[in-house]
Amino acid sequence: MYETGTDRQREIADAALDLIHEKGIQGLTIKNLAARIGVTEPAIYRHYESKVQILTTILERFKTNTTRIFEAEKQEEMNATEKITQLFRRHFSYISANPSLASVIFSEEIFKNEPVLIASIKDVIGYNQKLLTEMIVDGQAKNQLRNDLPADHLALVLMGTLRLFVKKWQLQNSAFNLEEEGNSLIESIKLLITKI
Repeated sequence: MYETGTDRQREIADAALDLIHEKGIQGLTIKNLAARIGVTEPAIYRHYESKVQILTTILERFKTNTTRIFEAEKQEEMNATEKITQLFRRHFSYISANPSLASVIFSEEIFKNEPVLIASIKDVIGYNQKLLTEMIVDGQAKNQLRNDLPADHLALVLMGTLRLFVKKWQLQNSAFNLEEEGNSLIESIKLLITKI
């Protein structure tokens, strides 16, 4: 996972992710963070001004990593179906390796009252949708993907599928192997998007 910030800032952000994953957003308090890391509450405030700043950092980390995944696939020399397939595989692998991220990224209650967080997640979603739409447009132009539907609609369907599948995995406490089950889902997605 690509990292930014000081070692202590990364440690705090990781502890925040773990707390949210274990206890929900209500479990993320400065007091709980300090206890988890073994420092005083003022020590947390020396690195972050607020919980919102910590959550913004987590979202930026997610954006940086997903952007790298999208950009890597965009540059690959393969047909559009395989690019999108590989994109899904990489996302499943990334989330499987970082399950606590799903607790933040796919939890709307975290964002609903914080305009800064809403703006951050909208930025992440918008950017990913833009890159995916560009991949689909390219695949449609090359007659590799179905072109009887608008590219932006296909992108929404694909992103929604990814989100719902990961949410299901999260709600079932990672009861199934996200990567293995994801490969089965990917085969169905290929049937939906590939031009016949």
